Amino acid sequence: MQTHALTCTAMDDGVLLELRDLTRACAQPETWVMDLVQVGILEPLPGAQRRPSDWRFSGQALFTARKVQHLQQDLGVNLEGAALALELMQQLDALRARLARAGVSD
Repeated sequence: MQTHALTCTAMDDGVLLELRDLTRACAQPETWVMDLVQVGILEPLPGAQRRPSDWRFSGQALFTARKVQHLQQDLGVNLEGAALALELMQQLDALRARLARAGVSD
């Protein structure tokens, strides 16, 4: 198994990942990450240039990309289905947090 080091820039609010960092960490081609951006799953950070090579992503983007990988590889979900599944997971997490704040357990 081959591992790759990530080139990250530390920022006050987290880590910045370049396009190549995501592609290496996920062992996917650049076009895969570009597709994630196109369908709205990932979003380059504000101020990024139009060229994909200039895009920067938050550290959360890596976790999101890996969730998409799991949905695609293990469950056979397409990108649009992955986008919907991620949205539903976020809503579920928000509802669980609300219930926890209200003192209601699962």
